[in-house]
Amino acid sequence: MDILDYAFMQRALLAAVLVGVIAPAVGIYLVQRRQALMGDGIGHVAMTGVGLGFLLSTSPVWTATIVSVLGAVLMELIRWYGKTRGDIALAMLFYGGMAGGVMFINLAPGGSNANLTSYLFGSLSTVSESDVTAIFLLAAFVMVVTLGLRRQLFAVSQDEEFARVTGLPVRALNLLTAVTAAVTVTVAMRVVGLLLVSALMVVPVAAAQQLTRSFAATFAVAVAIGVSVTIGGTVTSFYQDVPPGSTIVLLTIGAFIAMTALASALARRRARARAAAQAAGDPAECAIPATRGPESTVGV
Repeated sequence: MDILDYAFMQRALLAAVLVGVIAPAVGIYLVQRRQALMGDGIGHVAMTGVGLGFLLSTSPVWTATIVSVLGAVLMELIRWYGKTRGDIALAMLFYGGMAGGVMFINLAPGGSNANLTSYLFGSLSTVSESDVTAIFLLAAFVMVVTLGLRRQLFAVSQDEEFARVTGLPVRALNLLTAVTAAVTVTVAMRVVGLLLVSALMVVPVAAAQQLTRSFAATFAVAVAIGVSVTIGGTVTSFYQDVPPGSTIVLLTIGAFIAMTALASALARRRARARAAAQAAGDPAECAIPATRGPESTVGV
């Protein structure tokens, strides 16, 4: 049985590759900003867009994109002006997004909560040609932003005050990051699902940071992990009849564990090499430097 003989699997694999590329591409900035759970919050808001799409008999991908972008902008405004009650406002936004999605989809003709399942946890068989077109266009936008403005976005993610002093439009770049994250969530919901997409945005980056030192290396390794796990999860889901979203996330976590174990082994090896060099009387600079930890700052 050739998996590529099926048109729906061709569409699913194409969507999986696109998601595997853009999710870590955006996630690297969220990790640096310490906003790893932002994707999860946007996913809750996007549920309202999905329900609205069913209610209006239009593409849920596009309505979810519009609603999630508005939600992401509102999240940034709350972060700027919310102060002590910002967490309460965000909680209402997230829970309101979930409730709105359930309400709209039940108001839609022939709609029920069962229609939300494929968007919450991902589905291979429901990725249509129009979905692939929407995913491709949105993914192109994400890559243009994350690669074209990588230096500016990285500077803001590392130190907003320094970036502001250098003349960068910090608030505009923060809004652009939030919008890009929102677009990524809606792109990934057909493959991974709204409730699991945040893991694909964050965990590959965390895994890559175990072994890499520079921003470029972390970016490349994280994207490689993202593509590998999305393709692997999609293929496994087809042959084993298991949910694609959970399979992809579990593979991603497995990649993180493997990279952490490899980093620990390399650190022990370098520590032994350093100790041996010192025992032999070699200068300290001859020793192999230790592996960076996951908490280290990633440079451009």
